[in-house]
Amino acid sequence: MESGDYKDVPENANEHCPGTQSESAGKSDACKGCPNQEACVTAPKGPDPDLVTIVERMATVKHKILVLSGKGGVGKSTFSAQLSYSLAAMDFQVGLLDIDICGPSIPKMLGLEGQEIHQSNLGWSPVYVESKLGVMSIGFMLPNPDEAVIWRGPRKNGLIKQFLKDVYWGELDFLVIDAPPGTSDEHISIVQFLQATGIDGAIVVTTPQQVSLIDVRKEVSFCKKVGLKVLGVVENMSGLCQPLSEFRFMRTTETGEQKDMTEWILSYMKEKAPEMLDVVAYTEIFDSSAGGAGRMCSEMGIPFLGKVPLDPQLCKAAEEGRSCFSDDKCRVSAPALKMIIDKLLAQQMISRIEDGA
Repeated sequence: MESGDYKDVPENANEHCPGTQSESAGKSDACKGCPNQEACVTAPKGPDPDLVTIVERMATVKHKILVLSGKGGVGKSTFSAQLSYSLAAMDFQVGLLDIDICGPSIPKMLGLEGQEIHQSNLGWSPVYVESKLGVMSIGFMLPNPDEAVIWRGPRKNGLIKQFLKDVYWGELDFLVIDAPPGTSDEHISIVQFLQATGIDGAIVVTTPQQVSLIDVRKEVSFCKKVGLKVLGVVENMSGLCQPLSEFRFMRTTETGEQKDMTEWILSYMKEKAPEMLDVVAYTEIFDSSAGGAGRMCSEMGIPFLGKVPLDPQLCKAAEEGRSCFSDDKCRVSAPALKMIIDKLLAQQMISRIEDGA
């Protein structure tokens, strides 16, 4: 196996690394001074017997989708949560697996804070939002939600493996996997553990500005290196967009203080121009003058799934742990998300459910 293969050679390995599964791992001249040398010497060699168990567990899961991001704070977990809600509302059986070990936000976004994992004779049972949507996260295992998870890579990878081999999902149409930002141990492990079971691909979430897109390009490069199909890129927070009637209006006084003019402005509009109350206002928050995610996708030859505006109502839905599709409050973001999800299904970037029936 050549040096650089993600399955066999750590990213921080020395040049000419023989690979972690080689008999000379940790012993060859190339291993001297490598930070992984001791681990390689003591690690068991050969095929991982747990992979067989994972394959058996995943045999009842038709489609597996990873949701990735190059940077944190771009709305990846919000997208994962709303994607899962939407698929469940389409009558698909959905599982949402949160492998962001150090920052598990999925329990909050699904309204499941304070829930615990239960053990059955079949394995760990997911926590269910409803009959069609089950969730698994380390967030359910923490005695205190404010407690930091200070784990090194091997322990994180061990928990991810345990989630895959010990959680009993039953029959699933979709398993959505919310990964942490970046391209670290967790990403390598989830791809390696699931490779034999078949992964449909990854959705990459970004914001429009170059400081985010620089890291997304690395994420796409990672996917190509490990043979993971990029199903498409979602540009999130693509401009602040909300009805004019939901804004607060301020006036700066001569002393520099902010005076709230909202009530006066809304009353004036209601009296003089009531049609303006239904107008949706838009402003760019992040600089997209370089073309945003759409241009990046065109340059890299990967699908662009669409844009989701920065909608305060969507942020509120995530904070309250509810679906943005359950009412008409998210009237600017919900249609954008729905178009992206429909595009995923309609363009067959993932296999149709009927094909696995």
